[in-house]
Amino acid sequence: MALFGAAVALAATAHARVPNATRSDPGERAVARPELARAASFGFDAVVADWHWLQAVQVVGGANTGDPSEHGRILSRLLDVVTTLDPWVDHPYRFGALWLTDTPERILEANALLARGISYHPRDWRNRFYLAFNHFFYLEDEDKAAEILEGAIGLPNAPRYLGRLTARLRSQSGGLEASAVFLEELVRSAPDGYAKAEYEKALDEIETERRARFLDGAREEFRRRHGRDIASVEDLVRGPDAVLAALPPEPNGWEWTLEPTSGVIVSSFYGHRYRPHVNPAHLQIREVWRHGEGKPRIEGGAPEAGAGEGDEG
Repeated sequence: MALFGAAVALAATAHARVPNATRSDPGERAVARPELARAASFGFDAVVADWHWLQAVQVVGGANTGDPSEHGRILSRLLDVVTTLDPWVDHPYRFGALWLTDTPERILEANALLARGISYHPRDWRNRFYLAFNHFFYLEDEDKAAEILEGAIGLPNAPRYLGRLTARLRSQSGGLEASAVFLEELVRSAPDGYAKAEYEKALDEIETERRARFLDGAREEFRRRHGRDIASVEDLVRGPDAVLAALPPEPNGWEWTLEPTSGVIVSSFYGHRYRPHVNPAHLQIREVWRHGEGKPRIEGGAPEAGAGEGDEG
C-alpha cells in the first residue's frame, strides 16, 4: 500500500508538470529524433509510434491550426518517428504525401516517406502512385514519374488506367513512339480481355494524337504563309494556296475541331489532347512556388492525377 501511495503521488506530480498545450498547438516543442524515441520506448515501439501518429492527426484536424500544410515541419518529424518505429503501418505514408506539400523541400521529405512505405509494402500500388504524382506534378519530372508508376501496373487491386497514364507520361519526354511501344508490350502481356481493351484504346489515342500533331505542323505553315491563325481546321484545305490537299481522317470517324478554351486542334471524339490531365485549380501551386509566394489553400485536399480529362482516376 505504501508503494502504491508513492506511485500515485509521483503520477500526480508528473501530471501537474505536463503543460496544457498539446504538440498540435502552434509553438509546439521539438519532436524527438526517431532513434531517441526508440531508445525511450523500452521496446514498446508500436505504442510510441501510435502516440506520435495521434499527434500528427491532431495537427491536421485541430480546430486552431488553420491550413495543416503550415505545420509541415512538425508533421514531417512526427511521421518520420511513426514510420521509423513502426514501418509496417499503412495509411501514415500516404497521409504524409497529402499534407507535406507546402514547399519543394517538404515534397522531398514526403517522397522519402513514400519510398520507405514501398520498401515495406512492395505490393501496394498506392504508395507508388502518390510518389509518381509528386515527381510529375511538383518536381515536374515525367520520366521518373513514369518509371515509378510502371512498377505499380499489375499489382493487386491496381486500377487498369495506370498503364494508360504511364504511357501519357512517357509521351511528354520520350515521344509518342516510346509510348506506343510501351502500350504494345502491355497489350501482348495483358492478363485479361478487359485490360487488353484498355491498352488498345490508349493506342487509338496515340494515333489520334499523332495525326493532331501533323495538323499542328500544318497550322504553323498556314501562319507563315498567311500571317494569321486559322479560324477552323478546314482553313488548312481551303483556297488556292491551301496547306493540305485533305485533312487526315479522324481515327474514330469523328471530326477535327478547335478546342473552345485553348484553341488547340482536337478530335471531337476525345475533346482534348493526349497528355496527363491536372485540375486547372491545382496548377496554381507550381506557379506560386515559382514566384516564392507560399502555397495557396485548395479545398478538398491534395491534387489528383488522372489518365486524361474525364478519365477514371
